[in-house]
Amino acid sequence: MTIRRVNSFWNGGKEDVELLGGKGANLAEMTKAGLPVPLGFTITTEVCREFYRTGRQLPAGLMEEVFRALVELEREQDRGFGNAEHPLLVSVRSGGVTSMPGMMDTILNLGLNDETVEGVAKLTDNRRFAYDCYRRFVQMYGSVVYNIEGVHFERLIQKEKQFAGCMEDQQLSVESLISLVEQFKKLIDVRTGRSFPQDVKRQLQGAIEAVFLSWSSPRAKVYRKVHHIPDDQGTAVNVQSMVFGNMGERSGTGVLFTRNPSTGEHVMFGEFLMNAQGEDVVGGTRTPCPIAELQETMPDAYKELSICARQLELHYRDMQDIEFTIENGKLYLLQTRNAKRNARAALKVAADLAREGLISKEEALMRIDVQHLNHLLHRSLNTDSGHAVMTTGLPASPGAACGQVVFEADTADEWKRAGKEVILVRMETTPEDIHGVIAAEGIITLRGGMTSHAAVVARGMGKPCVCGCESMRLDEEQHQLIGNGIMIREGDWITIDGGSGQVIPGQLELREADLSPELINILDWADEVRSMKVIANADSPVDARKAREFGAEGIGLCRTEHMFLSPARLPIVQQMIMAEKEMDRQAALNRLLPMQRSDFEEIFREMDGCPVTIRLLDPPLHEFLPNIEELAEQLTALRSKEGETGGELLELERMIRRVRDLQESNPMLGQRGCRLGIMFPEIYEMQVEAIFQAVLRCIRDGIAVLPQVMIPLVGHVNELHLLRNLVDLIAEQVLGEERRYCPYKVGTMIEVPRAALTAGEIARSADFFSFGTNDLTQMTFGYSRDDAEGKFLAHYVENKLLPHNPFQVLDTEGVGKLIEMAVAQGRARNPLLTTSICGEHGGDYESIMFCQRIGLDYISCSPYRLPVSRIAAAQVHIRMQAELMLQEEDIQTNEAEEKAV
Repeated sequence: MTIRRVNSFWNGGKEDVELLGGKGANLAEMTKAGLPVPLGFTITTEVCREFYRTGRQLPAGLMEEVFRALVELEREQDRGFGNAEHPLLVSVRSGGVTSMPGMMDTILNLGLNDETVEGVAKLTDNRRFAYDCYRRFVQMYGSVVYNIEGVHFERLIQKEKQFAGCMEDQQLSVESLISLVEQFKKLIDVRTGRSFPQDVKRQLQGAIEAVFLSWSSPRAKVYRKVHHIPDDQGTAVNVQSMVFGNMGERSGTGVLFTRNPSTGEHVMFGEFLMNAQGEDVVGGTRTPCPIAELQETMPDAYKELSICARQLELHYRDMQDIEFTIENGKLYLLQTRNAKRNARAALKVAADLAREGLISKEEALMRIDVQHLNHLLHRSLNTDSGHAVMTTGLPASPGAACGQVVFEADTADEWKRAGKEVILVRMETTPEDIHGVIAAEGIITLRGGMTSHAAVVARGMGKPCVCGCESMRLDEEQHQLIGNGIMIREGDWITIDGGSGQVIPGQLELREADLSPELINILDWADEVRSMKVIANADSPVDARKAREFGAEGIGLCRTEHMFLSPARLPIVQQMIMAEKEMDRQAALNRLLPMQRSDFEEIFREMDGCPVTIRLLDPPLHEFLPNIEELAEQLTALRSKEGETGGELLELERMIRRVRDLQESNPMLGQRGCRLGIMFPEIYEMQVEAIFQAVLRCIRDGIAVLPQVMIPLVGHVNELHLLRNLVDLIAEQVLGEERRYCPYKVGTMIEVPRAALTAGEIARSADFFSFGTNDLTQMTFGYSRDDAEGKFLAHYVENKLLPHNPFQVLDTEGVGKLIEMAVAQGRARNPLLTTSICGEHGGDYESIMFCQRIGLDYISCSPYRLPVSRIAAAQVHIRMQAELMLQEEDIQTNEAEEKAV
């Protein structure tokens, strides 16, 4: 059927949602299905787009089409629009392509004026009802069309109720309602300089323009931004015959969900009000009744509503959100849409619909919003309202946490040992703070971005973290944190939500996370469907155990520098780095080797039979060097003491001199990664020896081991070739004849643009490529991760200079081209080459889609993002299979057409 600019509900259906909007398409669908829908028509989204293209003017000739459609409506209703004796009243509602509940405007009872209100009174034999509708209409028209704040109308209503001596709106007499109508009209005149229009055609045009204008309202813009809804979708306008829930005690209105939106339970859930209109239910002026009570109040209407609800759920094959009105005992459906639901309910509903045979397993998987899963895999706030917020920072690591504020890592560790729950607050964290991070329930930093040290470590541990809280002030001397006029002292309770970035004073109730049966069921289906493997970033045996629990098929990145961050090991690592003689460095390495071997052995045992990729040391030196300012303070204090301090003085002076020697202007591009292993080969020799000693112990215990040694930060094939020879030599020395039981691999992390550009050469010495998309993004854009996110990236994204934050969503046009080129060149040189990504992008849906398209073998992410990535990988596979089927159909159609010609 042809869709016109003004389209009757008898024309079109759900396939026309792009033009009719969700509400209009569903109203057309319900009308054709014979459900009790008030008749009406839809003005399409294309008209909205034209409205904005032409300077917010309705297209020429549109209102003539609207009035012709009204004539059809008048004929079907046996009423006249503006007719004083038999008036037709209509509602004017928005209806975007994507549901945006409450974000745009609605006007009810349109068509009332000083004459038609008397006609309604006579027809219904209910003068109070007529003037109640008129009062509502003038108030709504003044708010929506003339932008008068609702508070001005509410004040007049409150004064009238005080004057009349009543408490509720429905207790107002006819005389009071007539008075309010006149007061409202005067208010409009005073505040706008314009009279309330008595011409019903002018009313309708004003309402249509107002609904289109509400598409660009601040609240609608914010909602679209949050939910990634395109600004150019536009809204349709639905003009529909009015039905009245405020006609008396046998009338009412309500909202019904076909299943519980909080739990997913298969029971009708909702609320209703007798003798009311729709805004009374959602406006909070009256307390609605649970939908179950309607069965007692109006059993026939309830029974019909139940039948309609089931019919709509079967038709749309999804949980529905239905608005309804009962007029003098007769049920009308005003709209239906796929219902909003929380993450827990979404899982249950999808799984139940599949088990009920309404949808396939693949469809159930596609119904899951993977971002919602973060709420299920971490603790969350048990309430989302009624609390003050000190600031909203960057949501660096999901989950919620409560604790007593501490400002030093040592304090956090000490208080934790005393049985206290703590939140660690720092300007920024360093590796030296790791014991405090481990002790804390959550972390706040005033500086740093989504990939700062605090953010990365917290995500790996599954701890909530909020970074970049620059609007707060930290007074370390007074042990105070100040934000939004609220002061928190050390020891005070504070709550953080790492999913939203909120920092909240006080101790809020938290909800524990769990792997529900529905989530386990959905994950099993995802594993059946997906083609790309999902592995984990895990830096410790504890991480490896959690990764296995969440379904990892291996470890794609074990960052060995993170193994050195415990209070027991960090001093030894600093001793190794600060050593000026090889003998002193070797002594420190000899102490670290058994620690490394033990870690690797435990990880191999946890991952029995699964590949484990271990990245050799890649420490930006500034993260491991002692703090030179603290050393200088110690030196000053020591010099002021009396007594024999010569040896200590000399050592402090040596350390300060050594730190200055090792300091780099740009440590992220300095002596780290493979450069460190080449300049100080004994460091990598120790690590590789520890790896293969651990392998040997596991093999002798009958444990299958698949080690993969990753050489970091390679930019030239000669670097990889040199270090690969070192790995092979030590493997031969340690494993001896047992080497035949250990099919180890050696590869590199591609994180330098030159490595991607020369991947064909590098593949000569590599068994695998793992793309470190954090650093590759940083080096390709020339952005510092820690600085960009807190300084200018948000501005770039908000003003559409960039489509996304490239550290959160992979930049497929730039960084992605480097990855795609490297994969193609690498496989051309080495057909057995395996490829993966192991940056933060391994848990992002759009990034996973790109990885699937270019044929990567693995995605690797933190253990706590594994369920998200498993489902996302399945969704990507389903989506790509559907695209391939469409392409095949197009090819077959084209071939058939060519053959016919």
